[in-house]
Amino acid sequence: MNKLFLSSVAIAVIASATGAFSQTKLSRNEIINSLQGAQQEVNISADELQKAAIENIEKYPGANSPQQLPLAAKLASLRQFNLEITFHFDSATIAPASYETVGLIADALHTPYLQGQTFFIVGHTDAKGTREYNLELSIKRAQAVREALVTTFQVPGEYLFAVGLGEEQLRDPSNPDAAVNRRVQLINLGYK
Repeated sequence: MNKLFLSSVAIAVIASATGAFSQTKLSRNEIINSLQGAQQEVNISADELQKAAIENIEKYPGANSPQQLPLAAKLASLRQFNLEITFHFDSATIAPASYETVGLIADALHTPYLQGQTFFIVGHTDAKGTREYNLELSIKRAQAVREALVTTFQVPGEYLFAVGLGEEQLRDPSNPDAAVNRRVQLINLGYK
C-alpha cells in the first residue's frame, strides 16, 4: 500500500464533536483523534440508513421541516466529523480546491489508528429544491467522495460506504437553506 504524505495542511471542518456551527481548522492528527476510538461495530448498514432517508420522505411528503431520522440518535453517538467539500453547482463533481481536503482525509485513513475500521461517507444538502432531488444529489456527492478516496488516494473501498441523506438531517433546522447544512460527514462504525 502506498503511504501518502501530505504536509500538515489545514482544512475547514465544522467541529461536530462540540455541536458548534463555527468553523475550525484541523490538522491530520486532529482528524485522526476525532475519528479514532470506535471500540465496536455498530449495527447499522448503509442500506438501512439509505432506506430510512427514503422512508422519511415518503412518510412526511411535502414537509417543509423534515422529521428527524429514526437512526439519528444512534448516528450522533458515533465518532464523526463534518467537513466542507465543495462541488460544482448542482453537480456531484468535486471542485479541484477540495481535493486537498479529500487527500488529508485519505492520509488520516491510511494511518494505523484508523486502518481496518469501517466508515460511512454521508452526503447532506440544504433544503433548496425538492427533498427527492436533494436526496439523489447527496447520494451522488457521497459516492464522488468515496470514489476519490478509493481511486485517487487508494483507500480500501471495502471499508467505505457512501450514503446520502439529502435534507433529512439538517445541521441547522432553524435555517434550512444555510450553507452549514451542505456537508459531507465521515462516521466511524468501528472494526468490520
